Amino acid sequence: MEVGPLSVEVVPFALTFRQPYVTATGVLDRRESVLLRVRDENGITGLGEGVPMTLRGGDGLRTVVSELEAWADDPGLFPTAPPARCAVRTAVADLVSRRLEIPLWRHLDPGVEPRTLECNATITAGTPDDVVSQCESWAGDGFRVFKLKAGPGEALELAASVRHALGPDAQIRLDANGTWGDSSAALLRRLEPYDIELVEEPLTGLVELAALAAGTTTPLVADESVNGTEEASEAARLGSCAAATVKLSKIGGLDVSLGGALPTYLSSALDGPVGIAAAAHAAQVLDPALPWPGIAHGLATGRLFEEELSANGPLTVLNQLDPPANGFGLGVELDEKVLASCRL
Repeated sequence: MEVGPLSVEVVPFALTFRQPYVTATGVLDRRESVLLRVRDENGITGLGEGVPMTLRGGDGLRTVVSELEAWADDPGLFPTAPPARCAVRTAVADLVSRRLEIPLWRHLDPGVEPRTLECNATITAGTPDDVVSQCESWAGDGFRVFKLKAGPGEALELAASVRHALGPDAQIRLDANGTWGDSSAALLRRLEPYDIELVEEPLTGLVELAALAAGTTTPLVADESVNGTEEASEAARLGSCAAATVKLSKIGGLDVSLGGALPTYLSSALDGPVGIAAAAHAAQVLDPALPWPGIAHGLATGRLFEEELSANGPLTVLNQLDPPANGFGLGVELDEKVLASCRL
């Protein structure tokens, strides 16, 4: 469907974390993002979001905003920064779906039967006592899968502490953000008694991941090492990982299957509700049996923020996420007063 002439609004904003968001590579007090609003001649509006990937050295807010403003002036100037590309592709898909009066997931794949997604708890880095306390709080809301941010110096103690506190039924995954380096193989061996569900990006590089994967029974998942279809195909060829985790602003759009070369699941880039809703819709196209049945997606991060930007309330109900059913397209309506207070 032709999109036609559009009016475009680019809105940089920031959501405040309830507690500082601490990872193996940095700390954030707020999450900067960019909302893209496109409106056609009939007043139908599509929404998109692009989250600057600053903690991993990606394009910053200024670049994302300037590329979106350039595209607004000249649609032939398609953005190069992945978050800006994501915002454009999501907003256009939302607009087209609203015009067709269908939910976005149906626009992406008419044969899909929508399903509820289980979500993992996203635990920020901290002392073992602090991490256990966070896990217990999330467990009280029904979460069964716990993603721990863990550098090489604390991964073993964190895994042991959480396993002891939550018992054998909890699923523990570790997110290393590529920091384990040469200690990866030894650390994976020492972690085996704690029955780790998966480790995301223990080190970076597809060849290096393949060598590591060959010597461990713990499933490895690529994050920073797989940013698109070509890298996914190469990872599959090398046997680098069991799956890749996909962030829409990382891959620059809604092709979350990465061409089907590798099993994938969704993670938040600490998006606002537009990005989370887009991920919930896009995840519907994935095979629910891969990389294994019932894998949890990392899309329950809205509860980390002080502000509630969605006019319909939180998208995640405890540990479960459904594609929003409020109308067509993304199904998201924004609280304009909250957005105005968060605008940069």
